[in-house]
Amino acid sequence: MVRLKKDYDTTRNSVYESQLRGDMKTIENELNKNATELYAHKNHEKAHSSKQIMHGLFTVANRIENVWARLTNLVLNHDGNDVKEVVDIRVATDASIHKTAKDRLDYEFAKIDKRFKREVHVDDFGAVPDGKTDSTEAFKKAFGKGRVRVKASAGVYIVRGIRIPSNSALIGQGKGITTFKLHEDAPASTILLTNKDHSGNKNIYVDGFSLDWNRDRQGGMKATGGIASSALSFAKVHFGWVKNVQSINPGLHGFDFTAPSYNISGSNYTKDGCRYIWIENCEASGYGDDGITTHYSEYIFIDRCHCTNPSGKAHKAGTSNSNGIEIDDGSRNVWVDGCYTSGNIRGVEVKAHAEWPAAQNVHVSDHVSYRDVRSYDARHIGHHSASDPQSTTARDVSFTNCVSIEPVFNDMYKGLSPRALVVSAYHRVKVTNFTAIGNPSYDYKGNPIIAVQYKSRRVDINGLSVTGFKKASHDVRVFG
Repeated sequence: MVRLKKDYDTTRNSVYESQLRGDMKTIENELNKNATELYAHKNHEKAHSSKQIMHGLFTVANRIENVWARLTNLVLNHDGNDVKEVVDIRVATDASIHKTAKDRLDYEFAKIDKRFKREVHVDDFGAVPDGKTDSTEAFKKAFGKGRVRVKASAGVYIVRGIRIPSNSALIGQGKGITTFKLHEDAPASTILLTNKDHSGNKNIYVDGFSLDWNRDRQGGMKATGGIASSALSFAKVHFGWVKNVQSINPGLHGFDFTAPSYNISGSNYTKDGCRYIWIENCEASGYGDDGITTHYSEYIFIDRCHCTNPSGKAHKAGTSNSNGIEIDDGSRNVWVDGCYTSGNIRGVEVKAHAEWPAAQNVHVSDHVSYRDVRSYDARHIGHHSASDPQSTTARDVSFTNCVSIEPVFNDMYKGLSPRALVVSAYHRVKVTNFTAIGNPSYDYKGNPIIAVQYKSRRVDINGLSVTGFKKASHDVRVFG
């Protein structure tokens, strides 16, 4: 308790001054003490626990635990079965067991965050975000042999490609604030951002920037084939996090999680692909082929991403199968949640080419497709018609709480009829609470809006709502 003088002796000036000085010093000390304690409180890691903070009638801890328990229950019981392989992913490398695969990924990220030996700023190595200076060498020096967190300033960095080693992070100031842009002289095959060693890297984290592939350089660039020409490509990366990243006008893909080659077959086709990848709050536009795609990779989590308005320039005019989110050849155990696609040929496509195994165990939930030609499409090319062999790998796909709004024709792929949902060749497909909303005045040219066709089997549709397709032939057609 602080006690100050109430009555000053004003008859003797020196006593008065002494009394006043003493009180001012006491006040000053107490104010400084309060400021110090307040600062320490604000910056303490555990100033308050969530159990001490009330929100309405409940503590924050109670609300968090309640929501997380509900989410965990939904994930574990999504299709009524507890797949053994999905259960196994919940065991971390140190033998700790987690409630969901997402919990395990968060746990591994917390561990990698402690592995960084140092934090550096790329500008200290000679990088200049002025939109003119070639900063490629500065990024090489900043990353060195890895185990480093590299930060970048606001502005535009010109590079000939950025290569990230294992146990490393690249952090910008935000989408549209920090931009990495390809140099005018960069070849068409250049991947703007990728892992350093395509024979295998681990523990890579990127966050908060835009990737401009600079498609108009040298008079205009197109994809060269294979895994080249993308804005971001992870090849054989185990444990990768891509958050808050924007992809602009890539020659091929906005984001690709893949093996070093697309030409893989055999029973162990995921051994050279990516594993345990989380891509969150990312966006792609102007892509020559697909916005987000996976090949020969597994345990991929795609969360709250937007893929809109492809250019389709990786293909000949009128034949571009440019998709928003594509889960392609040989991918397994993929979750797509809370995303949005628009202006694509296919909003979400789960598929494979004829010569390679189909993507399987893929779950799409809470997705919105707006004016994509085919909102949702599960197919295995070369396993459709009566003369084709039955696919042995196209299985286990779910679409939950998905919405298709106004699917339309698009000249990028001429003649392809609009659909809200198509299932071809796949078996064990579950569709729950699916909504399709059309434009009553739009000419769907007598085509069905939902098609279950060709060699698909065991397709279960529940909670279907279809409206506004006045000029379509059927809301749902099962045929072939």
